[in-house]
Amino acid sequence: MEYRRLGSSGLKVPALSFGAGTFGGKGPLFSAWGTTAEVEARRLVDICLEAGVNLFDTADVYSDGASEEILGAAIKGRRDAVLLSTKMSLPVGDGPNDAGSSRARLVKGVDAALKRLGTDYIDLMQLHAFDAGTPIEEVLSTLDMLVRSGKLRYVGVSNFSGWQLMKSLAAADRHGYPRYVANQVYYSLVGRDYEWELMPLGLDQGVGALVWSPLGWGRLTGRIRRGEPWPEGSRLHDTAAFGPPVDDERLYEIVDVLDQISEETGRTVPQIAINWLLRRPTVSSIIIGARNEEQLRQNLGAVGWSLSAEQIARLDAASATTASYPHFPYYRQEGFARINPPPV
Repeated sequence: MEYRRLGSSGLKVPALSFGAGTFGGKGPLFSAWGTTAEVEARRLVDICLEAGVNLFDTADVYSDGASEEILGAAIKGRRDAVLLSTKMSLPVGDGPNDAGSSRARLVKGVDAALKRLGTDYIDLMQLHAFDAGTPIEEVLSTLDMLVRSGKLRYVGVSNFSGWQLMKSLAAADRHGYPRYVANQVYYSLVGRDYEWELMPLGLDQGVGALVWSPLGWGRLTGRIRRGEPWPEGSRLHDTAAFGPPVDDERLYEIVDVLDQISEETGRTVPQIAINWLLRRPTVSSIIIGARNEEQLRQNLGAVGWSLSAEQIARLDAASATTASYPHFPYYRQEGFARINPPPV
């Protein structure tokens, strides 16, 4: 397993990490993701550690906290061998302080997560969404307090826009608070919006990307084909409405190229899609999920080899889209590109 620094921090993380969203299976969304219980979870953790995958990501909203509980049970007795990443800020109840990133919410949320995970510290805690109602200084000063107390070691964000992340980083620098070193983002061959603003920001500010849904919300599994219905058992039947929108024709064009490269390399479609992401700027780790051992072992096969430059170029071309304003001139017009060349 290759290990990379998480942004500009000193923490090294595996190129592939494991997402525990499949643990628990409570609620309409998460039950469709997976229903992994404690015994199965421990087996999946065993396989990950054998492969060098020691970073495990979860969130307090995943199956109403059951994901954290099962993950905590699965790593019991080997806490020092793993890195734990969790997220909070999304609603966990109907109370007035059960959502957001206020001091009340974060202090209570971290203590609750520690209890569910069965540990006294979290290696990486990420804000799951931007809270526009809480002053940034309150959020950062609370995170500073939690880091100083030893409950958190590193902090990051997820699903922030560029200005939200940059304003937070500027405030952290101004007050001497911990900087966000990670940005957990949606990024895949069928979803490349991350490249327009957040990737250049990450390069400039030293924020590493933890990629969620690298297979395009289940569309790059190798089972989705032009002119065919979604296969029986695909989670898309239950979860498509929750995920990022995807243009079907563009998806099929990408899958056509993935199929060609699969024949050339002997690798599976998911392995190729993940391997492409591993070559992108700012990517520190790609979060893979699995409902069973077979899926996990297949995804682990995405490392240890490389696509050729020609194959990468074909995937780039098939998946390319026009950036939104004000980004597109920097990709399409020579004068703009000479002033500020895009990162990819």
